[in-house]
Amino acid sequence: MSGIVANPIGITDPPIDELLEHVDSKYALVIFAAKRARQINSYFSQLHDGLLEHVGPLVESRVQEKPLSIAMREINQGLLTMDEIDPNAVPSEKDLADLDAEFGSADAGFGDDNPYTF
Repeated sequence: MSGIVANPIGITDPPIDELLEHVDSKYALVIFAAKRARQINSYFSQLHDGLLEHVGPLVESRVQEKPLSIAMREINQGLLTMDEIDPNAVPSEKDLADLDAEFGSADAGFGDDNPYTF
């Protein structure tokens, strides 16, 4: 039985019914798992460069395991939660000031001599 895994893990395990207990719909599950799989993929890509901007797998993974399978197992084990964002929410002035302090103002570095001023 070379090359055959006796107990497949990934898209077939965990079962879709178990995964749907953690999200509102199958569409939300697809988006949630895809975003997490992209983060895992970026994490592995950045290891070679010494950058660690993303969190690696939260479950034990095998060498050839796909990021989507890892993401599905993380969701099933309850290691990740999906919080709904209110699209109508407006950030407060304090939140915007905190972001400016952390990342700099949107127009930082542009003076009167800015050739891209409109």
